Amino acid sequence: MTTENSCPIAACASFLGDKWNLLILRELFKNNHRFEDFRKNLSIAPTILTKRLQQLCEQNIISKRRYSEHPPRDEYYLTPIGESLLPIILMMRKWGHEHLDVPYPSQVKNRLTDKEVDPVLIDKNNEKVIALEDLYVE
Repeated sequence: MTTENSCPIAACASFLGDKWNLLILRELFKNNHRFEDFRKNLSIAPTILTKRLQQLCEQNIISKRRYSEHPPRDEYYLTPIGESLLPIILMMRKWGHEHLDVPYPSQVKNRLTDKEVDPVLIDKNNEKVIALEDLYVE
């Protein structure tokens, strides 16, 4: 058994792959769905983008929908599995801002309150914020 198969963190890191996959996911969470939007916003080579989109589709993180037959053009959307990556993306965004001193280029707001979100990890069992000092691993 490899480390990836025995460690969910290693498996997740392998599954998500390189920076391009994460940046494509970021674009999808920002409601960009078209190849040209990804290419322009990420300054990514078309061949690399095509390969990454294909991999994300194969991993069932995104799905593609045809919006034009002539010429053939597709839009890409997050699947439920892809949508479940939102907490990871939000926490990476927060960590990068707080610890790498990278400014937020945009705000993430709650649609109901119109206030910027400040993500934290909550334990579903007791609905309390998870703190490192409260954890142990068996």
